[in-house]
Amino acid sequence: MIPLVRRAVAVGVLATALASCATPRPAPQAPRPAPSAPPAPPTLVAGPSGLTPVFRHGPRDGERTVALTFDADMTADQGPRAAAGERFDHPRLIAALRALRVPATVFMTGRWAEEYPDQARAIGRDPLFEVANHSYSHYAFTGDCYGLPTVPADRMRADVERAYAVFRKVGVPGPKPYFRFPGGCYDRAALEALTPAGVTAVQWDVVGGDAFATDAEAVARQVLDGVRPGSVVVLHCTRSAAPATERAVRTIVPELRRRGYRFVRVSDLIAAANGRAGRPTLDP
Repeated sequence: MIPLVRRAVAVGVLATALASCATPRPAPQAPRPAPSAPPAPPTLVAGPSGLTPVFRHGPRDGERTVALTFDADMTADQGPRAAAGERFDHPRLIAALRALRVPATVFMTGRWAEEYPDQARAIGRDPLFEVANHSYSHYAFTGDCYGLPTVPADRMRADVERAYAVFRKVGVPGPKPYFRFPGGCYDRAALEALTPAGVTAVQWDVVGGDAFATDAEAVARQVLDGVRPGSVVVLHCTRSAAPATERAVRTIVPELRRRGYRFVRVSDLIAAANGRAGRPTLDP
C-alpha cells in the first residue's frame, strides 16, 4: 500500500507543476474602434439658382482674424520660360511664413505643381498651410482678363479637375475644395460651369498689389491699410512675378499681430462664416 500512496503523491505533484507552467490565456480584448474619417473641409452652400458660391471675407464682428492667401501662378504655356531659368516658385517666401509661424492658404495651379512637385508636396504636408485650386492652366474663365488666354466654357470644369488630378499625382494630401479664378475674373456662365465641381470660389477683399511690384514697403502699406476683421488678402507665391512679397510679409505679419490680429486659413474663415446667419460673404 505504501508504494501506491507514494505514486499518488507523485502524480499530484506533477499535475501541479504542469499547471503552473501552462501559458495563461490572454483575457479577451474589446475590439478597437475604427479610425474616424477626417472632417470634411467647410464649404458654402450653393448660391441662388444653384450657382457656385463665392466667398470674399469672413465675419467682421468678433475676433480679429485675417487670412493671407498666396497664388502660385504658372500658366500652361510658360514651360519654355521655366526651362530657360525663370522661377515661378518662391521658396524664401514659404520659409519666411514657416519662420513666422503664419498659417496660409496657397492657391496653386496644376501646371505649377507639375513644375515644382517636391515643393507642392511639402507645402501640402505642412500643417501650417492648405492647398487650394487655382486651375490647371491659369487661363481666364472670362474674356478680357489681364490679357490671359481664355478657357472655353465647355472646358472650365475639366481644367479645375485636371489641377486636382495633378495634386493627387504629385502627392499633395487633401487639397481643399476651394477655387480661385485666374485674375479673379468670373461671370455667371463661369459659376454655372463649375457648379458640378462642388467647389467654393474664393476671392478676396484686400489686394496686396505685389504682382510685379518691387517696393516691399508699398505692398505692406497697402495690405495694412486694407485689412479688417475677417479679411482675405491676395498675394503671390512666384519669385519672378512678385519679388517683393517675402520682404513685405516680414513687415505685415508683426504689425498685424501688434494690432491684435490672428492669422488663419481660408477654411477657418469659411467655418466661421457658416456659423453666422445670412453669411454676408456669399455672392450670387
